[in-house]
Amino acid sequence: MKLLTHNMLTSHVKGVTKGYPLLIKATEVKVNEVEFNPQFVSRMIPKLEWSALVQAADGLGHLQDLPSELMADYENNEDFLKKVHRVLLEVEVIEGCLQCPESGREFPISRGVPNMLLNEDEA
Repeated sequence: MKLLTHNMLTSHVKGVTKGYPLLIKATEVKVNEVEFNPQFVSRMIPKLEWSALVQAADGLGHLQDLPSELMADYENNEDFLKKVHRVLLEVEVIEGCLQCPESGREFPISRGVPNMLLNEDEA
């Protein structure tokens, strides 16, 4: 699971009002090189919850000089875009789980795929 995906996931357990951001409990993380596409990264940044991305990257030990605040004029800063690219697209959680911040419910991650399906009594 790439951190881009993580940034868009939330817990929908019945009764949960604050199911975001999910806590990552990783047992296996890999970094795979992906071709840098500055236009894609620039278009994705406004769609991100920046603080959740920074928290997730830090929790996995891959913060790597990513600033805690989104910088102005980021579209023209290739060094910044490369840092965001690395965190969003190259850092990947292979095994572990995602934990709901409110209910504590854990969603498994297996072979890089998070299983967000709920049991019948949770929906």
